[in-house]
Amino acid sequence: MTPTSRSETASTLRALSDDLSAAVERAARSVVAIHARPRIAASGIYWRDGVIVAASHTIRKEQEIAVTLPNGTRTTANLVGRDGGTDLAVLRLDTPPAASASLPEIAPADALRVGTLVLAVGRPSDDGVSTSLGVISAVSDRWRTWSGGEIDRFVRLDLSIYDGFSGGALVDADGRILGVNCSALARGTALTIPNATVDRVVDALLTRGHVARAYLGVAMQPARLTNALAERLKLDDPRGVLVVMVESDSPADRAGLLVGDLIVAAAGTSVAEPQDVAELLGGEQVGAALELKVIRGGERRTLTVTVGERAPAGEARRRGRAS
Repeated sequence: MTPTSRSETASTLRALSDDLSAAVERAARSVVAIHARPRIAASGIYWRDGVIVAASHTIRKEQEIAVTLPNGTRTTANLVGRDGGTDLAVLRLDTPPAASASLPEIAPADALRVGTLVLAVGRPSDDGVSTSLGVISAVSDRWRTWSGGEIDRFVRLDLSIYDGFSGGALVDADGRILGVNCSALARGTALTIPNATVDRVVDALLTRGHVARAYLGVAMQPARLTNALAERLKLDDPRGVLVVMVESDSPADRAGLLVGDLIVAAAGTSVAEPQDVAELLGGEQVGAALELKVIRGGERRTLTVTVGERAPAGEARRRGRAS
């Protein structure tokens, strides 16, 4: 390598380094430290005026939560609400932060691309921000967490989420926020909750204090009819989902659904996996009528279920893997 080419390479690396440092500095104006659990602080983002978004699993108290703002000053906040399904919580500051925190610049949804260079920015202590560098390793469609939360896109990261980073920001090279980082939704895998999901959950928590989740009260597993029976019933697809449990006094129970029923269609759409039914149960379906086509005793039946609302995480009604 010639001296000229070495100089050009060094100049390019310095420019990249300066750009990344500037991106962290821009994002850091919106990232706070939250002291709501023993030993180590967690991160949060000053998302809207007077409102902070955090990772729900890091919030162990509800009142008079100490918050360290980007300029190092401390204030207090109270928990507005939390959603265990998406691991998001919303705090409201007792005193507006004035110029001590800035609202983040939000990146467009199409900025979430595999291979994009990104930074995780957290404030795990009062000593300032920390960061790690990596790439977005996977992006896919809407997915549902193990506890029923709806995430608009699956975004996996190839970078380190250190202690105290959950609730912090995923940042692009321009310092724009791509989402809220979390390590609790996939057993230690670094994921980002995209901005669209964050906004939806924040709206729900500020308005109602909780996120509405549709609920039928059944447990299901994949099953298949014999070809002869499928032909006799004139079904194009012999697959369906077998009802293996119906909760007492649940929406499914009140609609007359029985253990042993085979659901072959819901809302006019063929179903072959329990997930197919779950994907039809968005929060907007609460209170709506859901038509189910079932096979019972070798005959076709139509049942209409009035979709209920799932109880908050931890309550008795959420047992097993009922949908």
